[in-house]
Amino acid sequence: MPENIKNVCEEKVFKTLYLKYANELKQFLYFKFGDLATAEDFVQDAYISLWNNCQKIVVGKAKNYLFTVVNNAFINAKKHQQIVYKHQEKVKKIARHSTGETPEYLLQEKEFYEKLKNAIDNLKDKQKEVFLLSRIEKLTYKKIAEKLNISVKVVEKRMHNALVILREKIGNV
Repeated sequence: MPENIKNVCEEKVFKTLYLKYANELKQFLYFKFGDLATAEDFVQDAYISLWNNCQKIVVGKAKNYLFTVVNNAFINAKKHQQIVYKHQEKVKKIARHSTGETPEYLLQEKEFYEKLKNAIDNLKDKQKEVFLLSRIEKLTYKKIAEKLNISVKVVEKRMHNALVILREKIGNV
């Protein structure tokens, strides 16, 4: 790619940058988020930002720009997620106090959720992905298979292995 081009506004240059860095950006974000759809969304947003600022960006700086944009977006998303979690915890705390549950029960519940969270965090990436898609996003095995471009049998095997590991770590509740 010629470095003498001053910006990335030319369609051919922009397309070349997309083909060159999009997968690398997606892998970078997938590793951080653990969610392919979110990673793809952030990559698309980064390229929209690149296009919107194409007059200001030299071709040789495009990669740094893209990685800076996705990294900042990741940081902002994590900060937002922390705020959401704090709010959810406050709401849960208020709800618990209104139900009259004992402090011992609340402590056991908190310990269980911590144990569960740690056990899920320690699953292999592919197992965790299938488990979260099934249990959190409520997708069927067929939908998960389509989304991940794998067979339903592979989804079943990953889910089975994830559940076996979770039962070992936290018991059969």
